[in-house]
Amino acid sequence: MTGVPASAAGGPSGARPVAKGAAARRSGAAGPSGAAGKPGAAKAGATASGAVTSGGGTEGTEGAVREEDDARPARGGKITAAAVNQASVWNVANLLTMLRLLLVPGFVALMLADGGYDPAWRSYAWAAFAIAMITDLFDGHLARTYNLVTDFGKIADPIADKAIMGAALICLSGLGDLPWWVTGVILGREVGITLLRFLVIRYGVIPASRGGKLKTLTQGVAVGMYVLALTGWLATLRFWVMAAAVVLTVVTGLDYVKQAIVLRRRGIAERRAALKESEA
Repeated sequence: MTGVPASAAGGPSGARPVAKGAAARRSGAAGPSGAAGKPGAAKAGATASGAVTSGGGTEGTEGAVREEDDARPARGGKITAAAVNQASVWNVANLLTMLRLLLVPGFVALMLADGGYDPAWRSYAWAAFAIAMITDLFDGHLARTYNLVTDFGKIADPIADKAIMGAALICLSGLGDLPWWVTGVILGREVGITLLRFLVIRYGVIPASRGGKLKTLTQGVAVGMYVLALTGWLATLRFWVMAAAVVLTVVTGLDYVKQAIVLRRRGIAERRAALKESEA
């Protein structure tokens, strides 16, 4: 016997493990300064004592659960990782782009069927053109929102856009429904701005402006109205819509040229400044 009375241990001799755990919790709660009123210190002390003593089994379990929870990846991280892993060529955005490319020969066949002047075949051609324009709105949005941007999409998407629009304009001009100079202005602008973006890409990216988006929408509506065999006041209306599309095409094209010049000058100036700093 040690000679220590039971009352000094805080109760009967059989309750010593419990008292030991309680004392450990009290020491953790009080801390070095004895501030027992701090709940954060109490929780830390309980966890620490439970991890190293046999009397704090509950606290040790809580600490293990916390460590396991910390080791688990966040749910948002899992979703992001899954989206990155799915960014292959065969994602939904690229499939819509491929569909738009496949619609080009189908549209041309429908447009020129039965001499190109049958209202029924022209309606089918308009449906193919409308599907192509709708997929153009969604594939880029899906690619950016769900991180599905791929090298194939960067190349194929603008090609698909120019292909369906160019096919429609050339067919309309070939059938005599649209002057060739209109087709030349629109296609010349589209090809020219695309090449210009590639030329200045070393200095930066020319972002799509609101005017450019409005131009694309107006072009799509105007060309769609010309694809349909419209008569009367609708035929007059499509003329003015196409006129607005041509004006927006020219104005936004000049704006992009201005942005490219500014971007190039700024890039050259930054390179010269960086070269001077490296030489100093």
